[in-house]
Amino acid sequence: MDIGAKIKNLRLKYGLTQEELADRAELSKGFISQLERNLTSPSIITLIDILECLGTTPGEFFQEKQDEKIIFTEDDMFVKSDNGREITWLVPNAQKNVAEPIMLVLDPGASSDILDPNEGEEFGYVLSGHGLLHIGNDIFKIRKGVSFYYKANETHFIENRGKKELRLIWVSTPPSF
Repeated sequence: MDIGAKIKNLRLKYGLTQEELADRAELSKGFISQLERNLTSPSIITLIDILECLGTTPGEFFQEKQDEKIIFTEDDMFVKSDNGREITWLVPNAQKNVAEPIMLVLDPGASSDILDPNEGEEFGYVLSGHGLLHIGNDIFKIRKGVSFYYKANETHFIENRGKKELRLIWVSTPPSF
């Protein structure tokens, strides 16, 4: 970790000169300059004083930011097939996220698992085919180009009663697949 560069970036973020930071931390401008160029190291007490002047804590300062993956390819995805259905998890490890998107493909006569009521919400978009969306005692027809959105406070599932496969994107919050 480049402590000097991190201190300099924070100082610049708050629009402070080296002299202003030095005055606030009761240090010399020369010490701040050497610190930012990694020519000297501060004591722990001095570092804490500098970080307080920069509005951060040692925990925040030393926390390494992990690169967040944004784009996912087929190589990242996980596919499970059984009983005439195929589930593709479009975002790996989505269980740790707020939402879990999947692509669901149902063969004719197949259905998704019956999902228990929860405090989440569900969204879906039908890519091809047609089928039935069951929410509690209600049944809704779904077909290509149709989207759906509902609170998941009743049992719910999708079935394909058609003669062709039903393919859809389904997003669940919290993750439930």
